[in-house]
Amino acid sequence: MHIYDSVQKIKRKFIPLEEGKVSLYVCGPTVYDDAHLGHAKSALVFDLLRRVLRANGFDVTYARNITDIDDKIIKKAQELGKDIQELTNFYTNSFHKEMQAIGVLAPDIEPKATENLQAMYTMIQTLITKGHAYATTEGDVYFDTASDTQYLSISQRKQEEEDKQERVVSSLKKKNPADFALWKSVKDGSFTFDSPFGAGRPGWHLECSAMIEKHLAKKDTEFSIDIHGGGADLLFPHHENEAAQTRCSTNHALANYWMHNGFVNINGEKMSKSLGNSFFLKDALKEYDGEVLRFYLLSTHYRSNFNFNTEDLESAKKRLDKIYRLKKRLFGLPQSNQTSEFQVKLLEALNDDLNVSSALALIDMMITSANETLDTAGKHKVLKRETVANLSFIETILGFGIKNPFEYFQFGVNEATKEKITQLLEQRNLAKQAKDFELSDKLRDEILSFKVNLMDTPAGSFWEKI
Repeated sequence: MHIYDSVQKIKRKFIPLEEGKVSLYVCGPTVYDDAHLGHAKSALVFDLLRRVLRANGFDVTYARNITDIDDKIIKKAQELGKDIQELTNFYTNSFHKEMQAIGVLAPDIEPKATENLQAMYTMIQTLITKGHAYATTEGDVYFDTASDTQYLSISQRKQEEEDKQERVVSSLKKKNPADFALWKSVKDGSFTFDSPFGAGRPGWHLECSAMIEKHLAKKDTEFSIDIHGGGADLLFPHHENEAAQTRCSTNHALANYWMHNGFVNINGEKMSKSLGNSFFLKDALKEYDGEVLRFYLLSTHYRSNFNFNTEDLESAKKRLDKIYRLKKRLFGLPQSNQTSEFQVKLLEALNDDLNVSSALALIDMMITSANETLDTAGKHKVLKRETVANLSFIETILGFGIKNPFEYFQFGVNEATKEKITQLLEQRNLAKQAKDFELSDKLRDEILSFKVNLMDTPAGSFWEKI
């Protein structure tokens, strides 16, 4: 398996720090608003990476944090007149539901910033003791970038570009304009934590470094973890500053491999709330099945910027529909327990830095070939068993085709109608068992009046939207 390293800017063979095991950490959401398509894209990319690593036989420990304390959270809570924890719990739960809707598997570890403050205090104190951080007379604690000879080695930026990239307004008490906050003193009466450095709140960059060391880090190796990932916008300053904190407070570097996914554009414009085009995932899920969105958002290479538009989304749906039509054609049949040539080639494609374009091309060819053969005379038992196994492998490694194929084609029918059709199907089944064919036919006609197709199969009766 080969991974493109965002720092070295080359494709590298993946060799884990510990044989057979992989530690993966991805920056998660700041929970003050609904998840948008950028969140979805990043979550899907690293969900795919995790699945591919597992398909290669690795034991993966995947951590994705929740930032549940931030100035934006406090501001939103004040605007809405809500308790901060109530607000963060609401958006955390919404994030989880929406990730589940697009097939993102839950992380093995999901640390929250508010639950890991002691780890942050420890890292700050270590940095101060080692001469890499300093406290100001105002009560803030800053990382001294001049003390780190490797600062900017992650993003490979020039020092003079620093000032305009700062997340926090520069303080006159800082030694260097590029220095960033580890602890922010708060004296305006707003939400604070008591710390050894005074009342305040942790710097944004600090939490991931501290939580990686607490939950994942291998103490006796050159790197804390195998892979650190996130969106391309996090490379600087967030990941640069994370790396500096870890490097200077521990005896190892943060990550052996760095991976970053591209930006999401909407109709050609970079997604931005200031532009009014921050398309919330919840809105997209009202119009499209979550698996359609998954297929679409993963349909281009993860490092490329993604241009979201409804025309391409519709095309992606038609492509996914083909997987489900083949699955429906083979519904209920047993699968082969042999690894097929298709499965080997699919994994090889994804092992090449998640080359999803090659993977989808292989899937298209497999579907076309299977349908062409199934259209010819013969029982094709071996092909059917192999194809069912291939579809199952696609489900596992890509997360496509996981639904009942008949239910997949029900999207767009409201819950009340679904419930009514289910009741009519149950009544029809009872009528058929009682050999009351007149009633059975009447119930069938009533079901069809909802503009659906009804299919009687050996596995039962199913319906789909026309």
